[in-house]
Amino acid sequence: MGKNFSIAIVSLLLLLTSTNAGQVFDVKSYGAQTNGDITQALTQAWKAACAVAGSKVMISTGTYKLGLVTLLGPCKGAIEFNLQGTLQAPSDIESFKGKDGWVVFESIDNLTVSGGGIFDGQGQMAWQKNNCAKKYNCDILPINVRFNFITNSIVQDITSKDSKFFHINLLGCKNLQFQHVTITAPGDNSNTDGIHVGRSSQINITNADIGTGDDCISIGDGTQDITIKQVTCGPGHGISIGRVRVIGATLSNTNNGNVIMDNVGNPVLIDQNYCPNNQCSNESPSKVKISNVSFKNITGTSSTLEAVKLVCSKSVPCQQVVVADIDLAYKGSGSTTSTCVNVQPAVSGKQNPPICTKKI
Repeated sequence: MGKNFSIAIVSLLLLLTSTNAGQVFDVKSYGAQTNGDITQALTQAWKAACAVAGSKVMISTGTYKLGLVTLLGPCKGAIEFNLQGTLQAPSDIESFKGKDGWVVFESIDNLTVSGGGIFDGQGQMAWQKNNCAKKYNCDILPINVRFNFITNSIVQDITSKDSKFFHINLLGCKNLQFQHVTITAPGDNSNTDGIHVGRSSQINITNADIGTGDDCISIGDGTQDITIKQVTCGPGHGISIGRVRVIGATLSNTNNGNVIMDNVGNPVLIDQNYCPNNQCSNESPSKVKISNVSFKNITGTSSTLEAVKLVCSKSVPCQQVVVADIDLAYKGSGSTTSTCVNVQPAVSGKQNPPICTKKI
């Protein structure tokens, strides 16, 4: 009796374990093959997994071709997109038919994207057609991965490579974490931002390695409560900041940046006269008011003599700007300088260069 009772308990436990384990939807079960196009297989696997709580869509090691795909929620419960292999986007622009995203995750709660795999945008052909440096109303190229209206989710241990445009774009997201994400493209590219955040909140980017030739992280309108921690950035334009905390980041060979600088041009910068590609007029001053901005504990080397540049709008001068404990040496002969326009920052601690030695 005791032996039979023990066997019954073990069987029950095994049954409960198998019931609670997440169901795996392998794209190969839907016809996917390495080096083949898996667009239809992935779409079917996602639809099936989305209807099951606690499920996982798996793409195992190997290289796969993938067309445009939207992985749409809401799903029955938590869902994981586990990419272990490499996904390759169509190399030609015509395949996208004017669409602005390659892989789109949309309207999902409790999403996990993981697996150590690669989203390869194969952007080499598209970069030659990027005329945004010459034309204001230029054609928008596809983004590698879009997260639209994603909540309470995590993206970890994945790579975005050679996107045709931005690598990762967030729109309307809340409580989304990025951990151990790698984003890479040649350093001479433009409009290949690493992570662009728009109209989102509670975004955490931690232990990322980003080098794309453009902004490593850019913050758009309507965004708040962003934390960037332990991010290696460069080559590129650094971190373009709205309302954001940057903690323990390292920027190398970038044009703009914060925290620890390694041969960075314009390491501390507010520029309300910014005019991309000289395609605008500076006759009308910016009407955007900048306030409550702090630059603290920033050290390293600058590739430009002007290490601190605070240029605010003459229409609405900056207020409550704090500059504290700055130590930036010029990587060459000479000493770093600073410029202040339409701003009177509160200054404390070490100041190298002396702040606001040049006022315009």
